[in-house]
Order: sequence, then C-alpha cells, then structure tokens
Amino acid sequence: MEFYKFSKDSGKRISKFDSNFIMSRIIQTDKATNIGCMHLDQNGIVGFHQAVVPQLLVVITGDGYVRNDSEEYFKVQSGDAVFWEKDEWHETKSDKGLTAIVIESVELNPSLFMPLKK
Repeated sequence: MEFYKFSKDSGKRISKFDSNFIMSRIIQTDKATNIGCMHLDQNGIVGFHQAVVPQLLVVITGDGYVRNDSEEYFKVQSGDAVFWEKDEWHETKSDKGLTAIVIESVELNPSLFMPLKK
C-alpha cells in the first residue's frame, strides 16, 4: 500500500491558452481503465478483499481509514490517494462519510505523476 497526495500544493500552475489554474496530475493509461466515484455514507465500509487489478483510491471529500493485510488502519482525507497492487488485500471505511474516485487498470503507476505522502 502506497500513499500519494494530489492536493493543490502538489500541482503545477497552468497558464497556456490564457489559463490560470493549478493541475494536480493523477494517472495516465493506454490500456482499458475503469473509473468510478465511490460514496461511503456514515459508517460505510468497502469490505476486506483482494484487488483484482492495481487500484487507486483518490479521496475527494471526507475522511476515513484504509488498511492492507495488516491489522493497522491508516487515516486518509481529501487530497490523499492510496494505491494497492493486484492481489493486495485491502479495506476502506469511514465514520463520517467519504467520497472517492476509484481507478482500476492493469497499468497504473501513480508514482509517475504524484509525490508520495510524507
């Protein structure tokens, strides 16, 4: 399990075409990719299971906890991204609620685009 950040301070200012915004890149793929938006309500949980393909959880709002095959939970919040390799056991839960983008593909390599969270 790896933790990344995509918050505003990890992005780059874009000024091309008279633009003025910050872009925090997340991922790029050439192969089939599934992208979804996951909504965990209060006390929501994505049960403990193995990742079918590499998976990236990109937390948009709220906060929660994640774990891999260890018993230790790690807090995640808006601006955090969590990466699990294929076959890695994992779980996500939230006490207050959490919304996240989930990206699944055989060729995910988030380290090319996002800094590791310290």
